[in-house]
Amino acid sequence: MNLARFSRRRYTPHATPIQHLKHLSAHLGGPEIYIKRDDLLGLSGGGNKTRKLEFLVAEALAQGADTLITVGAVQSNHCRLTLSAAVHEGLKCRLVIEQRVPGSYKPQASGNNFLFDLLGVEAITVVNSGDDLAAAMQAVADDLAGQGRKGYVIPGGGSNPLGALGYVACAEEILAQTFDMGLALDHMVCASGSAGTHSGLLVGLAGNNAGLPLTGINVRRPRPEQEGNVHDLAVRTAAFVGLAEPIARETVRCLDEWVGPGYSLPTPEMVEAVRLLAQLEGVLLDPVYTGKAMAGLIGLVRRGEFAKGEKVLFLHTGGSPALYAYQDVLSAA
Repeated sequence: MNLARFSRRRYTPHATPIQHLKHLSAHLGGPEIYIKRDDLLGLSGGGNKTRKLEFLVAEALAQGADTLITVGAVQSNHCRLTLSAAVHEGLKCRLVIEQRVPGSYKPQASGNNFLFDLLGVEAITVVNSGDDLAAAMQAVADDLAGQGRKGYVIPGGGSNPLGALGYVACAEEILAQTFDMGLALDHMVCASGSAGTHSGLLVGLAGNNAGLPLTGINVRRPRPEQEGNVHDLAVRTAAFVGLAEPIARETVRCLDEWVGPGYSLPTPEMVEAVRLLAQLEGVLLDPVYTGKAMAGLIGLVRRGEFAKGEKVLFLHTGGSPALYAYQDVLSAA
């Protein structure tokens, strides 16, 4: 695949590292677990949305936009990073915040909510779960147009075929790194939410004939719905990059056993995973995405899905600023 055909900004001047989680591997007594540290990507606080924004913001600039507009949940890492990219490029940013849990948005909250203010968001519009998010963002764009300005609308999570290119590129980066390391992976695991990261990885792996199974751990939706979403975006992304073969439906696996009571709502398994990674490896996960995804990986190990000695890569998609909004849940006190 020739991704150089697509315009791209660069917010991270290096590949993110792959590290062996030797203490966690020993603790679980199963496969050898590795972690791809996309929490160390560029922009404010890092995370997977940085890769997507490299392609999306390049298009925004090419179109002459002066303001980025996007949507996300109350503690949205995507909103934080979109705002940070806007600051980096000298643009303004307006956010639409979706209350997926009724009454959950608190302007004075810690975590990403605090960072929205610190990074200088121009305006925040709060909507409720079930509202038409595309219409809400278009209303913001129309308001800007009425002022003689030009907004660029970025979908939630940056998850469209252009944004998913970030993880097509990441799949190629992982394959190059593991080749250099002499590391033959048997499986990969990632969080599966707005579908752009999961879909992009599927396309990148398929386009390189990697033959590497990928499991998504759902953070919001039931398995049938999420697998449909991921497959749809993967098919559209594959067509966008010009792959000759579509993405096979059977390669899409999205497990929903670790969602718990709902999006962003804590589970005992998430708390255990966040505390284990912090205390065994010094790695900070987040309570909404990577905490639940790692809980899923740990659960799969405990039920014997991976053989002892197999090599499994976990994609760390970032999100640690949200930890500070969950102190009451995650603290040992």
